[in-house]
Amino acid sequence: MISRGYATDTQSKSSDIAAAVLAASSPLQILAACDAVESFLHKHTADQTRWFFSITFPTLICKIFGFDESSSASVAVKSMSPSGWIDIAALSNDSQLAGRILSLLSPTGVLLSSIVAADGLSLVKYVFPVERLPEWVRYMLQNERDSLVLSDLCPLFKNRLKEDSVKGSSFQVQLNVFEYYMFWFVYYPVCRGNSEGPQTVSVRRSRKFRLENWAYSIPGLSSTKRGMEQKNEGDLYMRLLYAYLRVYVPVADMKAHQPYRSSLLHYSFSYGTPIVEKAEFLVNTLIHFWLVDNDFSPLPVNLCKSFGMTFPFRSVVGEIPPTSGLGEVVNVFVKYLNLSSIASSDRTDQVDYTESPKWKVVGTFNGSQSRNAVPFVDSGNSWNSWIQRPLYRFILRTFLYCPMESSIKNASQVFTLWVSYLEPWSISMEEFAKLDSDLGKSNRGTLKEVTPSMPHGYTSSWQVFVLANYLYYSSLVMHFIGFAHKFLHTDPEAIVKMVSKVITILASSTELMDLIKNVDIVFHSKPAGSSKSMLNALHRYVPAIREQLQQASKVSEEMPTPATVIVVTDWEDGLSETDADGSFLHENWNKDLRLFSDGEDGGQKLLQLFVLRAESELQSIGGENLSQNLQGLDRLKSELCQLFGGPIMKPMSTPETVQCEYMRDEIFKPRSFANRAMVDIKYKGDWMKRPISDDEIGWLAKVLVKLSGWLNESLGLSQVESSQESPSWSYVDVSSDARSVCGPMEVIKVVLCSFISWLLMLRGAGVRFMREHGIRVNLRVLASKKVVVVLLVIAAFSLLRRAFFGIG
Repeated sequence: MISRGYATDTQSKSSDIAAAVLAASSPLQILAACDAVESFLHKHTADQTRWFFSITFPTLICKIFGFDESSSASVAVKSMSPSGWIDIAALSNDSQLAGRILSLLSPTGVLLSSIVAADGLSLVKYVFPVERLPEWVRYMLQNERDSLVLSDLCPLFKNRLKEDSVKGSSFQVQLNVFEYYMFWFVYYPVCRGNSEGPQTVSVRRSRKFRLENWAYSIPGLSSTKRGMEQKNEGDLYMRLLYAYLRVYVPVADMKAHQPYRSSLLHYSFSYGTPIVEKAEFLVNTLIHFWLVDNDFSPLPVNLCKSFGMTFPFRSVVGEIPPTSGLGEVVNVFVKYLNLSSIASSDRTDQVDYTESPKWKVVGTFNGSQSRNAVPFVDSGNSWNSWIQRPLYRFILRTFLYCPMESSIKNASQVFTLWVSYLEPWSISMEEFAKLDSDLGKSNRGTLKEVTPSMPHGYTSSWQVFVLANYLYYSSLVMHFIGFAHKFLHTDPEAIVKMVSKVITILASSTELMDLIKNVDIVFHSKPAGSSKSMLNALHRYVPAIREQLQQASKVSEEMPTPATVIVVTDWEDGLSETDADGSFLHENWNKDLRLFSDGEDGGQKLLQLFVLRAESELQSIGGENLSQNLQGLDRLKSELCQLFGGPIMKPMSTPETVQCEYMRDEIFKPRSFANRAMVDIKYKGDWMKRPISDDEIGWLAKVLVKLSGWLNESLGLSQVESSQESPSWSYVDVSSDARSVCGPMEVIKVVLCSFISWLLMLRGAGVRFMREHGIRVNLRVLASKKVVVVLLVIAAFSLLRRAFFGIG
């Protein structure tokens, strides 16, 4: 029993430490504050730290991450203070300060040990601010019915969502000390990305526009080094991230933590093992704060329908990219989780997917009993299935919704994440060596058990991984080709290198290339008993791939059986290129695999068009690196020939480079009736639906594109009229009792009817002429900023003129 006087003493000491922490803004003050915190925790037992976690700990979190306590709770994005300790350590380039902060927040340090001890006694509960939660969760908490389902729909909020005792009808997220700290830790890069926002850039077509402006974040594409400030800051946070993953999320020797289960991830939530619960909590927190967040389809559609949930997020959230600046930290997170794939691929009892991998929800779904369901993931001894859908949508949303006028740096970081995910066999100990330098030797020894001298290349043991993640190697490549076409003009050198990197991975191994092609073959064919055994065995993966390509409108409306719900993992739900973004895929959406298709919208033709455009762009830029860039383009051509099994480019007989440049420039001019040479050029999409350029008003262009499409449909201009059809002339039968026209009224009627008939005939002739020559209504030219400015000037001049004449 703690005496009242002793409790008062710990309360006053906690208040003093909180004041010292709040005032710490210089390296020396921060070091002293860290010493005071650790000294207090060393001297007091777990049951004596209630006042510390009630008074000091919230202030400590705000100062470490730079959160502003004075910011209003109604602000959606918590402001970032420049006095945050992590920021100060980065700005001062003080390795001692960074090491001291790392020691304070280390999972083996006294602070985290005291947190675990305090949670064991349930000393303190915190309420996490609703406005800092992932966007889709904030939306659900606005409705009482959705709030009741959220704790069962998302395991992250299981037993953590409580009714607000003050407001009554609303709900709040209550967390223990460890969970509260981890929520703020994971929220830190989200808050930083939201506060910085997308960086707007203007693309200048000059010879000085070079790759090193942003490509330093792509390993292997540039030797440019990052600034010391960003490096130290990123290193400190990523070292903490890796330390928490290393300690709390085991990826090796999983069976040691659960003697009654075959896999850590098969362990049900009902068993309550602390190690399992903490690992799943941390992984779920990272997934929902970083990967899902503002996704308008946060969960599989059928899973939501089984709970009677619908998410109208697309109209609320809109088509916006994920939070910028998360690429690097997500890359560390995903690489670490993929270590479990390495461990499972080395075991002799590796999982063989005899049927398509699915999400399963076990329980009863009959109205009132729906909240008794226990969701779990059939993971196949790996964390990989937890991140497949959210990571795929995170990458695809970045490519689809990357604004034309913003910096491409964020997309380049996500590209690095994607290509590293495509090659899990290339993960080695060296990549984690620096992040692992501050951990104990016992922890580093566990890493060696996970990656025991793996060969850096694809082997047959990775076949299950590739098949389970096939869309990353096929459909996502097609979407990326559309992204490359869209942003080729911003930096041709970097975009060509990015495309070349992807093609190099696909063609790096004959075995991998054959596997990807064979799956494409069986996807477009019917199973036959006489076919090859290899192809026949791959047919069992086709249903899963078709489910992953499904959209919300395509998902079955049938209600699941009461016992078990098989949830369609619709990875591309609602994600597709829009009509006005210059995409090559919007006419076919996501219903098929077209990487190896030989059609106009197939991967081969689109890559052929990309090579032509890239060659034209590189030659127009010129510069000292022209020969090197053209050599890189030649390597890309050879890799494409290897991937598609033959030359994709026809030999071009151009006597001079100037003539070659002229021909390429002519190819990419817009269609027009005057230039009949354009008739033979086939486009995937038309000039009216080209990417929105910098000299256009985006929203006005989209409105005019839709209006032009409606007019073309109404007038029948979308169909080209055949010239061989004989025109059908309209005629009028003149009755035999025709009489002379007399009287002024009849004359006026005849003249008026003649004029209207002439207008209708002129309109019909104009429409027929436009059909015959393929001309359509295109009002998009009115979206030009110059045209709008001229119209505004004319309107302003007219108003001023009327005003002056009215006064006069």
